[in-house]
Amino acid sequence: MRIMAIDYGDAHTGVALSDLTGLLAGYTEVIHTRREAEVVRRLGELVKEYEVTELVLGHPRNMDGTLGPRAEKAEALARTLEEAFGLPVRLWDERRTTIDAHHILYAAGKNGRQRKKNVDAVAAALILEGYLTFRRR
Repeated sequence: MRIMAIDYGDAHTGVALSDLTGLLAGYTEVIHTRREAEVVRRLGELVKEYEVTELVLGHPRNMDGTLGPRAEKAEALARTLEEAFGLPVRLWDERRTTIDAHHILYAAGKNGRQRKKNVDAVAAALILEGYLTFRRR
């Protein structure tokens, strides 16, 4: 069983994949495009290549828990992914993942340019880690 976490953004989409046991986060990638069709195409390649069985999509909520336009975009993408791949898509609260990802990269000594290049992949890994921890409980 392999799980893919997705941090869907306007210009960059972070992807993180679990190991085969579904216990640890492993491979990460950033898809650099604004076009949803290109994001879905690349995700499809990864689903096939890594034999993914479940998708976890970051669901951006406001800090007070309400849903805004970004959450609606994520919900629409979830429906697209379910139709395209026939896999279950779990929406996962992604509040603070990007902020935490910036802090992690800063603490690792990455400069602004390096952080910008990798922050979406780290955010996806944080989404995946949160989901995997939830599953173990």
